[in-house]
Amino acid sequence: MTMYEADDPRSRLSTAAADGGPPSAFAASSYGRFYAEPPKETGDGQRNWYTRGQNFVVCYSEVEPGAVFERRGQLDEYVLLLHEADMAATVEANGETAEVPGYTITMIPPGDSRVTCRTGGRIVRLITTQNADIAAKADNGDRYAGPHPQVPAFEPWPDPVGGWKIRSYSLDVPDQEGRFGKIFRCTTFMVNVFPAQGPRDVTKLSPHHHDDFEQCSLALEGWYMHHLRWPWTANQHDWRDDEHERCASPSVCVIPPKVIHTSAPSDSHSNVLVDIFSPPREDFSDMPGWVLNAADYPRK
Repeated sequence: MTMYEADDPRSRLSTAAADGGPPSAFAASSYGRFYAEPPKETGDGQRNWYTRGQNFVVCYSEVEPGAVFERRGQLDEYVLLLHEADMAATVEANGETAEVPGYTITMIPPGDSRVTCRTGGRIVRLITTQNADIAAKADNGDRYAGPHPQVPAFEPWPDPVGGWKIRSYSLDVPDQEGRFGKIFRCTTFMVNVFPAQGPRDVTKLSPHHHDDFEQCSLALEGWYMHHLRWPWTANQHDWRDDEHERCASPSVCVIPPKVIHTSAPSDSHSNVLVDIFSPPREDFSDMPGWVLNAADYPRK
């Protein structure tokens, strides 16, 4: 089921009219309200929260200048998001060093790496659950004790053009008619950073579902009303009530496949949402001009 408005860029997606057939099972949604929950870890100038999906962990941190995040033997590429314009960090990976300003998204290669925060603020790291040490930190790990009923086994996308290195991209990209948000991808993630917006017109929502991947919506400013609806299956014992969850920021909402959903930014001033997918979405990648760093990362 998809109900995009005619002027919504997603109405042109190859998946917009797709119907994967009736589901036989559903997974539960998951929420991480970092503003209301104590951090999982504290110390060394950092406070850290972790919420996961089937293939990914959102690592949200509030930091002081000098806070350090190290990865030893990281199995795959991961993402550093510095959404605040006055943030800055030094990224070191496999003998390479890069000074990364704020309002950027940075892809960090596998292996050993180190992120040193030069200013205080907040950072987001996106790391796949292939890295067991990070997956074990997630507060909602009990929801992912076994295989997912709809999400296939994780497979990374092709290696980047020119090999592994630190790649950083500015989020200061002008909006363009017909393009949906600001989309970047790497071998393990696709991230769509939306511009700040006011409250959404509730007569123009966009309920839709995804057949075989989760969506993670990370709220960084304002508050969102997440509406989720589980279609009925033949087995009434599998039926679930609708969810209408109010989430302030910072928070994450993990939406399972097959679940009809739409999110309404609701703060009267400014709302910022980041959508996260792991691995990257094929339908978004099919749209010319949507993925802003497509030249660096080949299509699967």
